[in-house]
Amino acid sequence: MISMDTKKPAQVLTIAGTDSGGGAGIQADLKTMQERQVFGTCVVVAVTAQNTLGVTDVAVMPRHIIDHQFAALAEDLDIKAAKTGMLANSAVVDAVVENYQKYDFGPLVVDPVMIAKGGAKLLSDEAIEAVRTRLLPLAYLITPNLPEAEKLAGMPIKNNADAKVAAARLQELGAQNVLIKGGHFSDSAESRDYVLFADGSELELASPRYETNNTHGTGDTISSVIVSEIAKGKSLKQALQIGKAFINAAISDGIQVGHGHGPLNHWAYREVENEI
Repeated sequence: MISMDTKKPAQVLTIAGTDSGGGAGIQADLKTMQERQVFGTCVVVAVTAQNTLGVTDVAVMPRHIIDHQFAALAEDLDIKAAKTGMLANSAVVDAVVENYQKYDFGPLVVDPVMIAKGGAKLLSDEAIEAVRTRLLPLAYLITPNLPEAEKLAGMPIKNNADAKVAAARLQELGAQNVLIKGGHFSDSAESRDYVLFADGSELELASPRYETNNTHGTGDTISSVIVSEIAKGKSLKQALQIGKAFINAAISDGIQVGHGHGPLNHWAYREVENEI
């Protein structure tokens, strides 16, 4: 018999909806977590029927199923950090908040999926208010895109100075650290993200802007990288920098899947790391 060493990877959790097309949601989260060499787990709050062309149907999980998923993970696994994604409605937000307060799953990264890249509203006003008042105070980090940051902060964001004001407002709502993703700024050759840390220090992250339709799942993916690196013991600054590099590689070394708004190349950064 051959003896073998058993590795114990960091264990992380995604709390979100599924994407049958595989480009976003829990599917993108788990792909990304695997690429970052952590063990990904999930609480499914909704199931979607979708592909690169769009969403055709959604089924929200009953409260008892959400509760039982949390309980099952808490009973057996050692979750070091967690993230949220699309939370469907205010009842789901309440369920997630109550369960996260009940169990110790480490720092929480909140990706407030409420407004799609094209501007479509994904959450009702009631659910957005639940995110603002109940979920944000639990957030170690919040990672909104520009429309989401505008909605949560209650102000337009036209430039970097606005982003700084909005980030401060999000901290006042309870989020410890804030990443405002700048992908929606279309007047620059770069995609620039702004970070406001809990201690008041700042960070800007920049990468080239690429002409492509294959960016479905970028928010899910970068938040999954960040939560994975936090679980492995990296500083938040390191986790953010790795997340930005991961997304840059996933977009610049793209793949073609489907006939609409295509997904990222989740294995591209692995190839970059192997070259270093």
